[in-house]
Amino acid sequence: MQPDSTLARAKIPPGIWVLGFVSMLMDISSEMVHSLLPMFLVGTLGVSVFAVGVIEGLAEATALIVKVFSGALSDYWGKRKGLALFGYALGALTKPLFAIASGAGLVVLARLVDRMGKGIRGAPRDALVADIAPPEVRGAAFGLRQSLDTVGAFVGPLLGVGLMLLWSNDFRAVFWVAVIPGLLAVALLLFGIQEPVRHTDEKRKNPIERKNLRHLGTAYWWVVVIGGVFTLARFSEAFLVLRAQQSGVPMALVPLVMVAMNMVYAAAAYPFGWLSDRMSHTRLLALSLLVLMTADGVLASGHDWHTTLLGVGLWGVHMGMSQGLLATMVAATAPADLRGTAFGVFNLLSGIAMLVASGFAGWLWDRHGAPVTFYAGAVFSLLALIGLVIRSWRMTIEPTSTKH
Repeated sequence: MQPDSTLARAKIPPGIWVLGFVSMLMDISSEMVHSLLPMFLVGTLGVSVFAVGVIEGLAEATALIVKVFSGALSDYWGKRKGLALFGYALGALTKPLFAIASGAGLVVLARLVDRMGKGIRGAPRDALVADIAPPEVRGAAFGLRQSLDTVGAFVGPLLGVGLMLLWSNDFRAVFWVAVIPGLLAVALLLFGIQEPVRHTDEKRKNPIERKNLRHLGTAYWWVVVIGGVFTLARFSEAFLVLRAQQSGVPMALVPLVMVAMNMVYAAAAYPFGWLSDRMSHTRLLALSLLVLMTADGVLASGHDWHTTLLGVGLWGVHMGMSQGLLATMVAATAPADLRGTAFGVFNLLSGIAMLVASGFAGWLWDRHGAPVTFYAGAVFSLLALIGLVIRSWRMTIEPTSTKH
């Protein structure tokens, strides 16, 4: 572990702030749309909750599977910015599809294409963060970017609610406005980031060859497995929106529940990223699982909006504790020249787990109701915690990251 004096002298580079504001603007754009979609699909189009779960799972799985290829390409080309820029541009330009959609089919298509853009940009962007940030402040850098990203995640629903009230629930008008911050994100990335110079004398290699994947190491693959189990325990946030609607929150104000969650998320992400540079990753992961179990229990047992709000807030704390931390662990356990691939493979498994978790949660919701769905999430959290404890007991988890 770095001495405190070294950590104090190290500063987060300006490029991390720029990437954070790029993420914030794109999240404003995306959340203006996504915070309204569950109610639009179920209430207006008559789609079942199971179908919403499958749609959300497919959308996130699409994003995370695409990350494998974008991450590998960023490693092979030695460039991160170009792929990230293309992904952000794709996300911005798909927003009009939501505005012109006349049925569920185009909404689903737009959702999938939008998430494909997210998949293209995610791994090279995370690899850019790792390339730009010094190792001694990498956890804080990931936490800062995640905090700014999450600021956008609660500003977006706020704008969506305000515009829906102002324009008498005109979904399409809100979706058109969402194009603007998306385009601003693309412009800021294009003109505000100078990609670090990398060694050009190194022979380029295909990072998805089996021999190169083996170079990722046991510690990295452990992080991948834990990330997948985490995702099984934490299904799509669309179910939080539907739970809030059940608890008596007026329909026009339901997206404010996501605002509350993301405010907590934003407030928690940076401090826990900072803390991850100073304490055991395993211990912090375990604590985040305990928080998630508590959130699931509160959401399962609550019948009014006060209890739902508490559960959603705890969910936000868990997200702040775990998201930046997992990214830090991937960066710490992967070789520098394979970081893009490392983030891509990590997110591939997480995407598959999200598809399974969201589909299963939707099925449970339709068959047995919301409480059983959240109790099942608590059970998966407990299983993940047990696996984490057993794994940490049987082997040294992070031999090269100095976190014990």
